[in-house]
Amino acid sequence: MPQPPSAASRDEPVIRDRGDACPGALRLHAADDGLLARIRIPGGELTGEQAALLAGAADRFGDGRLELTSRGNVQLRGLADGCGAQLAELLDTAGLLPAPGHERIRNIVATPLSGCDDPTRPDVLPWVRELDRLLCANARAAALSGRFLFAFDDGRGDVAALRPDVTVLAQGGGRALVRLGPAADAVSVPAQDAPAAALAAAELFLDAADAAGTRAWRVRELPAEHTLCEREFVRLLAERGITGRPVTAVQWPYAPPPAPRATGAALCALPPLGRLGSGQLRTLARIARQGRGMRITPWRTVVLPGAPLLRPVDAPALLTAAGLVVTPGSPWQGVTACTGRPGCAKALADVRADAAAVADRAAGPLPVHWSGCERRCGHPQGTAWVDLVATGPAPATGPAPATGPAPGAGSAPATGSGYRLSVHGRPVPPGPDLASALTAARHTPSEAAPSADAVKK
Repeated sequence: MPQPPSAASRDEPVIRDRGDACPGALRLHAADDGLLARIRIPGGELTGEQAALLAGAADRFGDGRLELTSRGNVQLRGLADGCGAQLAELLDTAGLLPAPGHERIRNIVATPLSGCDDPTRPDVLPWVRELDRLLCANARAAALSGRFLFAFDDGRGDVAALRPDVTVLAQGGGRALVRLGPAADAVSVPAQDAPAAALAAAELFLDAADAAGTRAWRVRELPAEHTLCEREFVRLLAERGITGRPVTAVQWPYAPPPAPRATGAALCALPPLGRLGSGQLRTLARIARQGRGMRITPWRTVVLPGAPLLRPVDAPALLTAAGLVVTPGSPWQGVTACTGRPGCAKALADVRADAAAVADRAAGPLPVHWSGCERRCGHPQGTAWVDLVATGPAPATGPAPATGPAPGAGSAPATGSGYRLSVHGRPVPPGPDLASALTAARHTPSEAAPSADAVKK
């Protein structure tokens, strides 16, 4: 299957005039609703015990809610001042803080169903664990930004489509492809050397970033004259005893993310808008203990390998009762949002409430991301998506607000904010109301989209 067209990128080569301020578990971010901690979870892997501990941390230090991120990590919000040391101690006890000096660089995503549903494909989770060990033991790697992303794909092409900085794609015959940034070319290495090769690729990037002097955070931010070279990568691998060979014009596979489901070798649950209450996470933890743990995906869902479908617990029934989606076709499928108001001072709208108010009347095949401002925090990567950005208060003469019940909402939002919609980077026309315009946008069949003014509600 060919890879879908990518969304228009906001990321261009830049000169960074400051250090990376990406939040972590130790570097807390001050938001309007309190402090925020971002906990890196390589490969999204959590045990039931670790998940229960995070639920307890949300209640003890924060507002009782957790957010899943587009990199398979977890955020705690509403944290109280002065809780940092106690939170760090708790995370360390749970094995979620193995190297304090490296905790923000442990950004590793992996095929969520790897090792679960297709025995013909290699399980890439052991590679994730090995790279995490290598990263935490490497002093040079600590210079990576908190935005640098590794991806281990078992060959189906799901996380390889997320525009990572270093991609490892499993192949048959005990080999793996390692790609630097968005390049079409790659380097083939023995599968057992894939984690070490991924680390070498990151160090090659750091050398190029130092030479460029632009303080680049991502591979795609490097100036053209400092583009990473596969031949140089092969030479670096050889110095480390790894035999690599260049592979040109690779046809990268593409597979859609796992959809909510309550059958098969792994149950997939969707928390609406990627937000979990502590009680919901405890339910997931209970099921994870009965199966083989849990995996947070980059699409803000949770995969539960080996989850019991009937005994000793009826996992689908428990999750449905907890307010999580476990069957396909939900209006929440493909819908994501940034924090928005009131948690973010830069947001122009309560995007989560607005998304809830129209979710069941704005379905369609394309994913949609609601953004409270032009920064578009947490937007999808590597696929076509509907870009919905708040533009500020709508004029009193604008179209009437959307009305009617929606999943998780008792009535339509009363924010009065306007939104601008685009698909494939092109604006789409307004409709009679926001739900109609959004439905049309989610059914856009190609990159050709007509121009229009902002959509108001």
